[in-house]
Parts: sequence; C-alpha cells; structure tokens
Amino acid sequence: MAKVSVIGAGSWGTALALLLYKNGHDVTVWSYQEEEVRMLSEKREHVSKLPGVKIPDGIFFTADIKEAVEEKDVVVLAVPSIHVRNTAKKINPYVKDGQILVDVAKGIEEDTLMTLSQQIEEEIPQADVAVLSGPSHAEEVGRGLPTTVCIGAHTEATAKYLQQLFMNEVFRVYISPDILGIELGGSLKNVIALAAGVADGMGYGDNTKAALITRGIAEISRLGVKMGGAAETFGGLAGIGDLIVTCASVHSRNRKAGYLMGKGYTMEQAMAEVKMIVEGVYSAKAAKELAEKYGQDVMTMVGFLDGINDSLKVQNPIETMDENTTVSLCFDKELLYKNMVDAKADWLYNLPQWDKIFDAETKKRLYREQKQSGTVRKAKKIGRNDPCPCGSGKKYKFCCGKNA
Repeated sequence: MAKVSVIGAGSWGTALALLLYKNGHDVTVWSYQEEEVRMLSEKREHVSKLPGVKIPDGIFFTADIKEAVEEKDVVVLAVPSIHVRNTAKKINPYVKDGQILVDVAKGIEEDTLMTLSQQIEEEIPQADVAVLSGPSHAEEVGRGLPTTVCIGAHTEATAKYLQQLFMNEVFRVYISPDILGIELGGSLKNVIALAAGVADGMGYGDNTKAALITRGIAEISRLGVKMGGAAETFGGLAGIGDLIVTCASVHSRNRKAGYLMGKGYTMEQAMAEVKMIVEGVYSAKAAKELAEKYGQDVMTMVGFLDGINDSLKVQNPIETMDENTTVSLCFDKELLYKNMVDAKADWLYNLPQWDKIFDAETKKRLYREQKQSGTVRKAKKIGRNDPCPCGSGKKYKFCCGKNA
C-alpha cells in the first residue's frame, strides 16, 4: 500500500482518488477551498462535478497543503493547467528529493510555451516528475468504466511503479519515455475539440467532424515531431485516442464550450456555462505560437472558419487573420439555411435539427425566397460618387471611402 496525495478536488482529481483508493492505497485529497473540503467530508459526494458517485469514508480531505504533501510516496497534481505553476510553488517546500509527482492536467503555458511537466520541474527541481494522459473522462473513470491511459516518465523504474499503482481490471496503463509527446498530444487536441464543438453547434454533420479530427491529428503530429516528440505517440492513446474522445464525447468541456460558441455564445458566456476550466481556450494561442516558432502550418481552424464565413452575422477577415484576431462565430440562422438551399445541399437543409429552429412555414418561406432570388441578397454597395452614409454631405470618395 502506497501513501498517495491528490492535489486538486475537481472531477478528475476526485475520480483518480477513487481509483487509487479502490486499488488499496492510502489516499489524501487536497483542496484550497475549506468549504469544499467540508462538503466532500460530510456529503461524501462531489455533487456538482461527479453527481451520484459515492466517496468512501477512507478517503481523507484536507485544505492543509503541508499535510497533503509531506511523507507521501506519490503526489498527483490534478489542478487546472493554468494553476499548475503556482501550485507547484506552494508545494515545493514539502517535496523531498526524488519524491514522485504525477501531472494529470493538460495544457501549455501561454507566456513561456512550456509544458506542464517542464513548469513543475522548474519550480520543484528535486522531484521525479511523470505525466498521465489519454482518453479518460473523469465521469467514466469515477463510475469504474473501462479506460486505458499512458504514463510517461524519465526512468523505466518510475514508469513501472506508477503503472502498478494506477492499474486495475478496468483501468489499463501503458508506459512510455516520451513525456513531451504525451503532453503535446493532450494539450493540442483541446484546440481541435473546440472547433469540433463549434461544428456541432452550427449543425454540421459527422463528415465535418471527421475532417477536423483527421486534419487536426496530422497538424498535431507534424508539430509534435518537429518539437522532439515521437511519431508513434501521436498515433496512440495520448494522440488520436485522446483527440477522438474529446471531440466526440458529451463529457468533453472543450467540445461543449465550442458547441455553445457555435450556437452564438461568446467565449466568456460559453466558459461560464460549462462551469469548468476550458483548457483549449488557453492552449489555442500557445499552439499558434509554437507552430510559428517551429515553422509549421496550423490551418484547420482557419479553414473551418472560411467555410462558414458566408453565414456569419459579422464576417471574419479570413485572408489577414492572425492569433490576435477576434473571431466571430455568431451566425445568421436564416442566412445559413438559405445558403444551404442555394448550394443545393438538401442533406443539410433537410436535417431534423432545423425543426427545432424553424417551423414548417418558415422553412418553406426561406426556401421560396432563396429560390426566387437565386442568391443570398447582400447590402447594396456604396458607389464612390454616392453621398457618404455618415451624413456629412460629402461624396463617399471624399469622406469615409477616401481610403477604400
């Protein structure tokens, strides 16, 4: 039996604590919120994150970081990626030389472009840092559903020790020395998952999602190999495996946030609705900067936006957009329907999802209007000699259209 501490009492930290306890280990879970510690200790259920999953009395909860880390054989870091560095700083004084730390979050630091294990090693150089990743939603792990992951470590001895620590009859663990590849696969897939969610939110089908997944893993693999990761990692659990489950599952917070944005939510509204940290939002800019640093093209998201641009309320500057461009994903439903009719895409405008948006009469009207017009009407173009619409009294070419 090992003494294990899980730092972070969210859905993933709680699910892993349950797994480790069932494996026969002495488990402590730390949360910085004393109120959360009291709730978990009393109710023995994480009502908001893992409803219906009972927590055994033998799992101990604490808000004391020293108590959580000292004299533990293994410390599992299960805090959101944006909090990993600060949490590592907090626990540094209590980590002994060679103590094993396993990071289970996924992300890239925006300012430094460092992976999470690199941040931990910078803040806690005395630790033996490993990572755990793969297609593993907390909701399913918490319920004991079959799951397979991979662990990356610097030494085979550490990897095999952690494999035995985590593995049981429903939680299979593979090991690998490719820590960098495992982390890149787990981080970059969140960006693609956002795009997949947007596609779902806008009513696009499985063909679109399949294209995003396959082109996404191709781009992730090229960038990952260029940075030093192993090609086989991206074809395995930490690459295509994690990407598929994140893009397709109803449990995926990144897909859900993208879905809401596809429905017209702003990024801030979508994140508030999900009520959990959406890692892909923070990894997107880092992914773009890494691609530029290593000379790789990352065109999947831009290409996707180009395809839907004609149906947006405010079109995006596709030809000139960069990582600092504010992207609009709020689309005009009537315009989208008409564009599908104009493209003779009956498999799209006959989708049953439209029945939840328009009644039969509205769909008939839109179809008739589009067929009669022959094209989607656009605003009349202002001639250079026309009066300027700003009301100045000048000709357009001498006023607002001077530099047009």
